[in-house]
Amino acid sequence: MITPSPTSKIAPYLARGILAESNAPTATKPAVIVLTIPDTSYRIHLVPAGPITSPIGKRIVGTIRAQARRVDVVTSGGRYIEPVFGRPRRVQGIVVATDPSSRSIVVNAGVPVVCTLTAPGQSPEQFEPGAFVSFDVLDGSTFTPESA
Repeated sequence: MITPSPTSKIAPYLARGILAESNAPTATKPAVIVLTIPDTSYRIHLVPAGPITSPIGKRIVGTIRAQARRVDVVTSGGRYIEPVFGRPRRVQGIVVATDPSSRSIVVNAGVPVVCTLTAPGQSPEQFEPGAFVSFDVLDGSTFTPESA
């Protein structure tokens, strides 16, 4: 159970978290935020895809987007983002929704992740909602804050 318990329903593609850090860009690296997920040990490093106005330590709601190398339907395991600390490298979870127009699927991996399919020959229509999938993630996963 998320503490404190959410009181309002949000879209299934939106992630709720706490903004733990916000690091400015450098000459060689883009800006990065660290998102913690309540009641987990996750400290997910994401590139902000919009202005982050939430103060450090406060709740933030937005969309986590990742590019999937190749999505495979699996039959065992749990829902997770790997590693627990750092940028997402592997995601496994249940397909919640598909969007053929953007070649993406929404995967509940403990937190919703909108995944763009990059493998040739794969399309969102191949993955039914409720399917259990697993995939590697390309570098550069982003977080787009929900506008108030």
